Amino acid sequence: MTDKPVSAPRVRTRFAPSPTGFIHLGNIRSALYPWAFARAQGGDFILRIEDTDLERSTQAAVDVIIEGMAWLGLDHDEGPYYQMQRMNRYKEVLAQMQAAGYVYPCYMSVEELDALRERQMAARQKPRYDGTWRPERDKQLPPVPEGVQPVLRFRNPQGGVVAWDDKVKGRIEISNDELDDLVIARPDGTPTYNFCVVVDDIDMKITHVIRGDDHVNNTPRQINIFRALGHEPPVYAHLPTVLNEQGEKMSKRNGAKPVTQYRDEGYLPDAMVNYLARLGWSHGDDEIFSRVQFLEWFDLDHLGRSAAQFDEAKLRWVNAQHLKAMDDDALAPLVAEQLQKRGIAADERLPAICGLFKDRCDTTVALADWAQAYYADVTPSADDLAKHVTDAVKPAVAALRDRLAAADWTTPAITAAIKDTLAEHGLKMPQLAMPVRVLVMGTPQTPSVDAMLALHRREIVLSRLQNV
Repeated sequence: MTDKPVSAPRVRTRFAPSPTGFIHLGNIRSALYPWAFARAQGGDFILRIEDTDLERSTQAAVDVIIEGMAWLGLDHDEGPYYQMQRMNRYKEVLAQMQAAGYVYPCYMSVEELDALRERQMAARQKPRYDGTWRPERDKQLPPVPEGVQPVLRFRNPQGGVVAWDDKVKGRIEISNDELDDLVIARPDGTPTYNFCVVVDDIDMKITHVIRGDDHVNNTPRQINIFRALGHEPPVYAHLPTVLNEQGEKMSKRNGAKPVTQYRDEGYLPDAMVNYLARLGWSHGDDEIFSRVQFLEWFDLDHLGRSAAQFDEAKLRWVNAQHLKAMDDDALAPLVAEQLQKRGIAADERLPAICGLFKDRCDTTVALADWAQAYYADVTPSADDLAKHVTDAVKPAVAALRDRLAAADWTTPAITAAIKDTLAEHGLKMPQLAMPVRVLVMGTPQTPSVDAMLALHRREIVLSRLQNV
């Protein structure tokens, strides 16, 4: 009789942002990879808001997290869970650990701790808590000071190492003697970040923790707490930092924009996912790919080890490729939204307008700029008028206007009217097309002039060509 193979546990990942500032692209990449891994593996993606920093956490920041993820299509299967709503659970686990001897009260004051650190630094030692209040066999603890609320410290193992195989960084080993006894509850009883994270990851059955490498120093402490609670830690993947264009860590202080601002600036969610995916992960030399391809290809084995640098020009290029490939009927509502912000209502022509102009655009805002000429007045520049709408060409423009007034309003009929006017006046196409573009669209550069005119209302074209 053969043993049945043990099936791997269902993949469960999480994104656990702290709502202390508006979420930017560096943060959201830490949501993209766990989301993609859960989707690629048929697992679950959990959203958890780590809001225990009461002074700095804001509801506005929470809203931007949820709004930004919804815009990018990073849907969560569970949550959002809020740590502040789980305080009773943390305190219950703290009590269990204290009863089991893994946690002890420490009455060292902030002043005493500062003085200890100063002495250690003067002696060129690593500043760390020295275990004054750590209970040991045959050890005499100091007398408990009156009126002092203790912190609770985790009794970190002594000797040996904490080791894990990081999916990005490879094998990491930290000596337990490098780690002091971590504060896991403040004097008012509020549990601290490193403790709450472990309880959450256990309760939520998280199998893979994919997060920024600024958490590497927390990981050995968290692993020791996992083991004290009788659980093996999840698989870790610590992602390299995302740098801004100046090579500094991307942050709000360094000018990083909230994710939702890219939506307002006319970027497409699939293009953002494509661009962010390449900031630390690759599939061969593929630069442009769909969301479906990304999820087919994504794994933790091709995550990059070095910091990735944000490049807005590259992002705009990626967005332009997605814009060109997008179906006109799907693009039109996004452009209509941009027009609506300008007080302009679009109509049934908008998909065809998008199809005509999208190859020239890198955002839906740029596409709305072109579409606006079909729904609102245009004001050509004095320079363009002087350069293109000359006295020599005005008779030809007037003749074209007369032909267009009588022609069928179709692209072939408009093409014929233009050709007849060119022949009548002995002109080449640019000599007539440029002034027509300037008068009708406000610019000398547009796609083919007949296709551009055909999408306009006849009366608008005739009115604008009369302004010569």
